[in-house]
Amino acid sequence: MFQKKQKKEEYIELRGLLGIGKDYHVYHMTRLDYLLAWILGFVAGFVVLLAFFNTPAVALAGGIVCAAVLPKYYREHKQKKQLNELRTQFKDLLESLTSSYSAGENTVEAFKDAVGDMISIYGEDADIVREVQIICTGLKNNINIEELLLDFARRSGLDDAMSFANVFEVCNRQGSDLKRIVSDTREIINDKIEMEMEIETMLSGSKNELYIMMVMPIVIVVMLKGLGTSMAGSNTPLTVLVKVVCIGIFGLAYVIGKKIIDIKI
Repeated sequence: MFQKKQKKEEYIELRGLLGIGKDYHVYHMTRLDYLLAWILGFVAGFVVLLAFFNTPAVALAGGIVCAAVLPKYYREHKQKKQLNELRTQFKDLLESLTSSYSAGENTVEAFKDAVGDMISIYGEDADIVREVQIICTGLKNNINIEELLLDFARRSGLDDAMSFANVFEVCNRQGSDLKRIVSDTREIINDKIEMEMEIETMLSGSKNELYIMMVMPIVIVVMLKGLGTSMAGSNTPLTVLVKVVCIGIFGLAYVIGKKIIDIKI
């Protein structure tokens, strides 16, 4: 007898020690996000297939398929963007904590002051503001700061946050210089962000070239049709096969190109 395939385990979101935390491994798309993804997917699929096959029915079907597929990749894009923003906010949080420790404040007062600093920079709805408020609430409920920082690091998925939480736990228990630890961590994160910005600047030209190369096939096909080339305008079995193979090749080239220019530190 054949054994039934085990169902894929459903991911359970992390809600933190207080049950009100946000799991940054997951991005919940809003209706506007879905609408935008559907529109972008439909337009892209419709335009590409209409240019290649010149058949509205095929272009419409392709647009619908792309509109159904794109939200998955759009969610991944938004989730990655969310993490990048959180890491930048976390760096500013460390800068605020460094200033408070330099002024001689203890950990509780330092995080209280950080709430106001983060609100003044990012506004009350920012993720880092919510996280610092959760830490302050946990401290009021006699939860150890080490546990709160580790909880935030686990939910965020940021290596920098996890490293800081582990170092902070050891130093806080051994009575080390927290001011120096926080300052050193902030400098390391700042150096990483600056390095990534330099790499992003170096790769900006390559990214533009990649996007241009993805648009060029459509431009070339449209130009060939304008010149009256029968190969580009006809839909015989041979030409359809050639067009499908070409679209597949350019799609594969785009995926490979994205992986090449996606450099992680």
